[in-house]
Amino acid sequence: MLLYALIVFAIGAVGGLALAFLYVLRQRLAPWALSLVHAALGALGLLLLLYAVLVLKAGGAAIAALVILAMAALGGFYLASIHLGQKIAPKTIVFVHAGVAVVGFLTLLGAVVLLF
Repeated sequence: MLLYALIVFAIGAVGGLALAFLYVLRQRLAPWALSLVHAALGALGLLLLLYAVLVLKAGGAAIAALVILAMAALGGFYLASIHLGQKIAPKTIVFVHAGVAVVGFLTLLGAVVLLF
């Protein structure tokens, strides 16, 4: 299950990179479709990770990854609220969101590597 969560987060990260580099850094408002796909993949990844932690009793690094990625999701909600107001997100907030997500992803990667 951790591997599936990692794959979903990796695909979602591609969408996040597209949002950041094709839109935010160019001072353009991103299309809602791409934003929603990015958010849906993040939510699915969190649900898979939550299932692994609560039901499958994944511990240690998986729990840490869940906490870190949940914090990244909170940043994503804030970014979505800015987007709802038809404004372009501040680059600083986008970089913080991305940085926290990368740390969470790498933590999850560590948990997956420990399984194999």
